[in-house]
Amino acid sequence: MFTILWLGMSYVVGAIPFGLLLTKMRGLPDPRKHGSRNMGATNVARVCGTGCGVATLLLDMLKGFFPVAVAVSFSNSWFFITLTALAVLLGHMYSVFLSGKGGKGAATTVGLYLGLAFWPTFLGLLVCLTVIKLGGFVSLGSLTLVTLMPILLLLTGMYNFLPLSLLVMILVYARHKDNIQRLAKGEEQPWRCCA
Repeated sequence: MFTILWLGMSYVVGAIPFGLLLTKMRGLPDPRKHGSRNMGATNVARVCGTGCGVATLLLDMLKGFFPVAVAVSFSNSWFFITLTALAVLLGHMYSVFLSGKGGKGAATTVGLYLGLAFWPTFLGLLVCLTVIKLGGFVSLGSLTLVTLMPILLLLTGMYNFLPLSLLVMILVYARHKDNIQRLAKGEEQPWRCCA
């Protein structure tokens, strides 16, 4: 019973649409109706300004971090931790508050990985940020991170979490399908810092 309640709570935490809540509270445009029509930090920053985008980024990361970090702190079960991470990510991507719609999962994925394996994630983030800096595409950086994480977890001996990292990679790739198509066609919009 505890496991079911915990996973349900983790899903609900993941489902909180911080990007939408922040813009509504400040009377800013609905990011679902402008730009890439996504509630993620990148589009929120484009539509509503860098400050709102950064706040969205941090909150989406935190909602991934805390449930996983808490699960790691009190459970030795890799399976329980894996289910917690997936519940949070699925909540973000398929939010009960948005009729099953949601974000692409990049920031929440970073958060859950930081809660699970800080140093491998830190290394992956350095590569991710380098890709974004050099290429200008946040989507490519996000895809790079989720592609690297299975390798980094294996190299650091966290073999039990390989299935999780592969599932996360599949989910994030699926949610970035349109970005991948635009990247392939040279039509993806590069990141521009907003005022």
